[in-house]
Formats: sequence, C-alpha cells, structure tokens
Amino acid sequence: MMLKGPFVAAGLVAALLLGFGIARATAPQSTPAATADPTTIPSHSHGGAVIGDLGGFSLSAGGFTLIPAEAPTFAAGDQRTFAFKIVGQDGKPVTKFVPNHDKLLHFIVARHDLSGFQHLHPEMAADGTWSVPLTLPTPGIWRLYADFVTLDPAGQQLPLTLSTDATVPGNYTPTPLPPAAREADADTFKVTYEGTPRANATQPLTFRVFADGTPVTDLERWLAAYGHLVVIRDGDLGYLHVHPEDQLVGGAVKFWLSAPGPGRYRLYFEFQKSGAVHRAEFTVDVQ
Repeated sequence: MMLKGPFVAAGLVAALLLGFGIARATAPQSTPAATADPTTIPSHSHGGAVIGDLGGFSLSAGGFTLIPAEAPTFAAGDQRTFAFKIVGQDGKPVTKFVPNHDKLLHFIVARHDLSGFQHLHPEMAADGTWSVPLTLPTPGIWRLYADFVTLDPAGQQLPLTLSTDATVPGNYTPTPLPPAAREADADTFKVTYEGTPRANATQPLTFRVFADGTPVTDLERWLAAYGHLVVIRDGDLGYLHVHPEDQLVGGAVKFWLSAPGPGRYRLYFEFQKSGAVHRAEFTVDVQ
C-alpha cells in the first residue's frame, strides 16, 4: 500500500485519483568528500538482493527519514531543483554516507505507471542538503527514490531506499505496461535477457547486448560496474537496485535477482558503450 503524503492538494487528488507525500527544491551545492570507508559495499549491491528487501515505500525506514526542502509541483517539462535531507533518529541531517558504485547516493525517478525512468546523482552540501536538477516531462504523480548506504548508530553499514512523490498537474492518462518480452531496444542496440525470476528464490539473469545482430562483448564500466539493474514492482512501487558480477560472463552482464513475491515488475537495465549510457526496459511477470 502506497503512503499518502502531506503536500498533495485536494484538487490533484481528485484529478489524478492518487495522493502521496511530495517535496520541493532549493539551489544545488557542492559535494563533500566521502566520510566512510569506500572499500566495503553492502552485500545487497553485489550481484543480487536479499529476499524481501524491497524498499522505497515511504519517507522513513531504519530510523532515517527523507525531508524534502519544499513541496514540489512541477510544470510538465520544466526543470526545477529538488532538494532534501536525510535525517537520523537524533533529528540531525546525515552527512556520513558510504560510496556505493562510485556515488554516495543514487536518485531514481519513475512515474507511477513506471514510465519516464531517470537515474540521477544529486550533490550534497556540507550541511547534508542534497540537490539535483529535475525535469518531469508529463503530468502525473512521480515516485522519487533516494538509494544510499549510511551508518547505523552502532557504526554498521545500512543500505536504505527512501522515497517521496512529486506532482505534475495536467491531463493524466496512465501508460499501460508493455507485455512481458525477453528483447528490448536500447537506442540503436538490442538487448536480451536469459533466466526466469521467481518469487522468494534467487535466480540468475544474464543480459546480452547486440549491435546489428552482432553480440557486443566489450561493454565499458559505468559507475564501477558493467551494468546496473533497477527493479520496480507494479502496484506498490517496491524498489530494488541490483549490481552485477564484477566481470562480464561471455561478454554478457550477469545479475542474481531475488524477487520478494509474485507480481509484475519493470526491469531497467543500464550499460555503457563508447562513452554513452543506454537503457533497455523489460516487463517481467514473476510467479
């Protein structure tokens, strides 16, 4: 069940039939150096996810809370700066984050119908304020995920995904999810995947990239990996961010995915070739 937030206006609730917590932006600032050991990354980021660790359901989890600076209402296609803080149990902004695949925080954006995916990287100021330029291109309610690793009160690494929503007023028509398929376009490339995700079981997924029918086996590292996989469940917008095995497997990118339950999921696979990042999207029905 998705949480309702305090900033959605009553008129938009009636127009869009949804209500969620939202936030607004202030000016961006520079990113300080990392303040935690960058050599140790939580296990959920290496090749898979622990069964049942879908995140991104609410503003708060694990004693930490995402606090937007202001309530954002974006005009479609209008760039705004989205700003927020991560606050701990002591009420103070968190400034200690563990670098996870070259970044202190991954910021993922998708409309509630799972269209319009974006993978961004905000900058953090010395006071713990994160900021990122953000454009939401179409009317609707958009889920904004902050995906990061911080330290719990005992000093142990704690991976978390917190979320809030932003609203774009206007005529909103949900885009139906494409049917399940094992092949998708990624700009000029074709991408296929092998493997079958299953509920409550860890399964391999292998993604192969093709150019004009020829396998591309010289993918480049982006954010310290040969590929990135974000998985969002249709309906409740539960979130996973999975990183692959460290090396290519026969020129392909291999992940281990643990789906926490049955349902329809959207997979966003990102890879880099010739200095450019490309994305293929898949619909998967998990039994």
